[in-house]
Amino acid sequence: MTLRFFLFCLASAAYAQAPAVAPLRGFPADQWKAQHDREEQAKAIPQQERLRIYMDRMAAKPHHAGSPGSKAVADYLSAQLTEWGLDTRIETFEALIPYPTTRTLEMTAPARFRAKLAEPPIPEDPSTSQENQLPTFNAYGSSGDITAPLVYANYGQPEDFEYLKKQGIDVKGKIVIVRYGRSWRGLKPKLAQDNGAAGCLIYSDPREDGFFQSDAYPRGPMRPADGVQRGSIMDMALYPGDPLSPGWASEPTSQPSPKRLTREEAKTLLKITVLPISWADALPLLQQLSGPVVPESWRGALPLTYHAGPGPATVHMQIDFDWSTRPLYDVIATIPGSVAKDQWIIYGNHHDAWVNGASDPVSGASVLLETARTLSVLRKQGWQPKRTIMLALWDGEEYGLLGSTEWVEKHMDELDHAAAVYINSDSTGRGSLVSGGSASLEPFLAEVLRDVTDPATSKSLLDVARDRRTTPGATPGATPAPAPGAPPLERGFHLESLGSGSDYVPFLDHAGIASLNIGFAAGDGVYHSIYDTPAWYQQFSDGDRTYAKALTQVMTTAILRLADAPVLPFDFGSLSSSVTKWMEEIRKQLSSGSAKQGTVKVDLRPVSVQLMRLSAAAKAFDDELSASMKRGGGSAQEKADKFAKVDESMRKTERALLTADGLPRRDWYRNQIYAPGILTGYSAKTLPGVREAVEAQQWDEANQQVRKLAETLHSAAAQVEEAVRLLKQTQ
Repeated sequence: MTLRFFLFCLASAAYAQAPAVAPLRGFPADQWKAQHDREEQAKAIPQQERLRIYMDRMAAKPHHAGSPGSKAVADYLSAQLTEWGLDTRIETFEALIPYPTTRTLEMTAPARFRAKLAEPPIPEDPSTSQENQLPTFNAYGSSGDITAPLVYANYGQPEDFEYLKKQGIDVKGKIVIVRYGRSWRGLKPKLAQDNGAAGCLIYSDPREDGFFQSDAYPRGPMRPADGVQRGSIMDMALYPGDPLSPGWASEPTSQPSPKRLTREEAKTLLKITVLPISWADALPLLQQLSGPVVPESWRGALPLTYHAGPGPATVHMQIDFDWSTRPLYDVIATIPGSVAKDQWIIYGNHHDAWVNGASDPVSGASVLLETARTLSVLRKQGWQPKRTIMLALWDGEEYGLLGSTEWVEKHMDELDHAAAVYINSDSTGRGSLVSGGSASLEPFLAEVLRDVTDPATSKSLLDVARDRRTTPGATPGATPAPAPGAPPLERGFHLESLGSGSDYVPFLDHAGIASLNIGFAAGDGVYHSIYDTPAWYQQFSDGDRTYAKALTQVMTTAILRLADAPVLPFDFGSLSSSVTKWMEEIRKQLSSGSAKQGTVKVDLRPVSVQLMRLSAAAKAFDDELSASMKRGGGSAQEKADKFAKVDESMRKTERALLTADGLPRRDWYRNQIYAPGILTGYSAKTLPGVREAVEAQQWDEANQQVRKLAETLHSAAAQVEEAVRLLKQTQ
């Protein structure tokens, strides 16, 4: 036998013993092939034409929260899910859902002008001329009748108001006009209110989502001159959900003695009068401003010289509402688990829209429906999940995550006991994959994306995501290029941290449930307007539904693995490394600039000690998990019972990231690792208690929050150590 032949035989033997498929976290090697085979079977089921039919049905008419249209969509969803053999129910809640009754905007000096405050129909798109469209307005602003000089404040961010102060421009008692973009809409009037403004107008400048970017609808995908972005301005950094029931479910008044705050007691209702307007309505107002010419970064794409004011433009705005409590309809479908019925994998998307909502949210709701049908087909073919799968379509998301928050608050005890993972989707379109979530799920999602093909290439979604990271700027939303001389970006996959903006918030931030948010980037040119219709989506987004089909494959694959893995596929090493990275960011912040004085005042060592413990426990868990997957012995039921205890310990690790008293000045947010920033809106603040105290240079509070975070990590590490102990017993 020659040496070459001998080496060939060794290699062949090694190949024969190695699994011929990619590894799956949480599964032993002898189950990898069967699991992959089932997933390939599932990937062949979704149909693009069905996805189109779902959209045409759900987005056929306006269906805003609290309306008969929303109830009709909920009934359709329930009927479809029931037809596919799923145990389906509609849970009803009630919430404060204001509708506008009076909307007036006019310039009284130096010229007369009355704003249209209406979006004209487009003849090419019959949906835009339907009845029962919700008028253009911002929900949860204050009623008011105001006449005051106008001031332009750019995007309405903290630095914009600071700039005005430095220029000697006082917004107190004025009406501030700001443009959409850069930050969440609700922060703009909140900051205007904090600076003493009497009213706030938010307009859509064509630089952000209009003709500056591309042709306007119907010629192109962008917002027309009279297009308006509706939206909630609830102060969700304090708490989402019904403003009158923070922390408890707002159930129908037919229930015994529902507890509700008064509107005066509700902290998330702004005291300022607010109105969104189109750039066509904003143009005459901005043309009549004088005062200093604003910096280049403040200038939009309108044909005028942008001035700050104040005046001489004087504006009268009158806004009033019907402040009624209205119903919410959450649709919940369940596939019971065969082994671990009391472990829940939950997948949700909202169904309410501001008008027809083809992109937001029906594109995502259609994917959830096709995922449900795919799972129902698998059941008919003999598959049954080991864990219970719950599919939810929430109502009232657009107003402030109403339906999902009320549902979580009602079911807190059950969720604390049973919920393992929550997966969320929202709008999805024809763009790059966008994913965010709990750090402990990052390796799991990477494996899912590894096994689903990108719709535009022959590559996997994981490889495409890695390519975007290493070649930043190639696609919208890519990571910025490293600075000159900085090390190149690693070819890795990273989940973005979750802040706010969709229905994962109550699950992650209030209930401590590991969460994911996944979708393909959707164009926002007609966001929250009457022009977000099936016709627009067909022409300018994912018209052939290839991306929707791919997202269905991602969601189905993720659910199959989460539902059937012998051990939940959490990775607490990813949590440890992520927190370590975020602590380093805070450490650098303390050592630089105006915060440098805090370096000796904030002691981060307690967190560092607990991070070392968590890292060691996570490594021990991975080692023991690998060993336990290779061990034989014991019946299948005995192993399932032992692994169920391991799963419980892992769920408790996520719950350990919560504290009962929550974050400073906003106790509804209990997660010490993730939260929306108090002044960032949708954007996340990691390690929020420590980070925001450092940013505010509140050193006593920063030290207090460091100790609190250290205690949180101590509890998490103890739970991982318990999981290691339980794994050692599975032999």
